[in-house]
Amino acid sequence: MDVDRRLVLQVSGIAVVGGVVAACSSGGSTAASSATAGGGAASGAAPSGGGSGTTLAQVADVPVGGGVINADAAVVVTQPESGTIKGFSAICTHQGCLVGSVENNEIICPCHGSKYSAKDGSVINGPAQQPLAAAPITVSNGAVVLTG
Repeated sequence: MDVDRRLVLQVSGIAVVGGVVAACSSGGSTAASSATAGGGAASGAAPSGGGSGTTLAQVADVPVGGGVINADAAVVVTQPESGTIKGFSAICTHQGCLVGSVENNEIICPCHGSKYSAKDGSVINGPAQQPLAAAPITVSNGAVVLTG
């Protein structure tokens, strides 16, 4: 049963980030969207399904040095420094698990302990060897929105 679950997570991750892979081919952090967040909004944005225009989180709910994982869209939203919002695939590149938390600017996978940078998605600690793909996001009126 674990194999089926992993396959589902891997396919879901591919569907979410498939359009981003070409944009990330340079491997630079410029592929990750960032924006200056001017103000907070009401907390607790509900995911709206994982497509373009999906509200992932409210900027006010994304802690500095931490992040918010939107499991429905398979995207992790981070704020590595105040006012800088980043989005990455929430699917671990090791075996396709959904990442579990963001602490101290590290995105952590609970399955095997892989850690990624909340700044650029790069691998900090394996077993993962590939970075998390950038997710296309924008910040509008205090909301972090998936745009692709």
